[in-house]
Amino acid sequence: MFGNKKREKNYLSAKESRKITRENRKAIKEFEKRRNRKDVPESEYLTVMKNSENIVEFDNLHTYFFSDVGVVKAVDGVTFSVPKGKTVGVVGESGCGKSVTSLSLMQLLQRPSGQVVDGEIRFNLGDKVVDVAKAPTYVMEKIRGKEISMIFQEPMTSLNPVFRIGAQIYEVIELHNKDMDEEAIKAHTIEMLDMVGIANAEGVYNMYPHELSGGMRQRVMIAMALSCNPKLIIADEPTTALDVTIQAQILDLLRNLKNKINSSIMLITHDLGVIAEMADYVVVMYAGRIVEQGT
Repeated sequence: MFGNKKREKNYLSAKESRKITRENRKAIKEFEKRRNRKDVPESEYLTVMKNSENIVEFDNLHTYFFSDVGVVKAVDGVTFSVPKGKTVGVVGESGCGKSVTSLSLMQLLQRPSGQVVDGEIRFNLGDKVVDVAKAPTYVMEKIRGKEISMIFQEPMTSLNPVFRIGAQIYEVIELHNKDMDEEAIKAHTIEMLDMVGIANAEGVYNMYPHELSGGMRQRVMIAMALSCNPKLIIADEPTTALDVTIQAQILDLLRNLKNKINSSIMLITHDLGVIAEMADYVVVMYAGRIVEQGT
């Protein structure tokens, strides 16, 4: 009978759900309050690297998502490093936490539900080291895009469909190079398009994203990511939507440009073939944790 049905293990009563909601909202409020502070003393977020030859060090990183029914531990105690000038591949199945790890580094988590709750992310700027996990928003805005850049999985959803290609790269360069004039920024934009192997760079400058092929759009994303000569490039499944021939071209391009600007790459993928070709060091993730790592 319906009235005698046993209570399911994962069932939450309305009272339990309300309690979880209250607790999680309280926690989120505290995290957001801390993140949005102004004029934070540098002593709170400046730190030192364990190894000065690393560009970034993840140390016991915990990134959680708070919901009305509980807490999802997307990243649960991750520790690894990316050495200067090297490519580190982060591999694992969908939902294992590899993309959330990179978004934690960029401070691009879906807030307010997504929060770094513990651990350190030490980023080496050369003259100083910033703990991204503790850095306030206004500090990260100066680092993101200039010192750390990201190549996203699907360029058609990353590029704005109503703005021309040139305008979108122009905006990135202008934001982080206040001393450059309009002509210099435009020239640098065209130079970047040419550098990533786009024929007729000046013509592509005035095109819209839908006028380009998938491979061309990914080249544009790479040009945008490298436009400010970042110390670290995060490539999140950069070849997933491309055919095999174009995949090989994009990977060769990334490798060559990394060496040209003396940068490091954090390559996120589920494709072990890509890892074998590109990575100097491999991190294997499962269920928010690292299960294996090595060369």
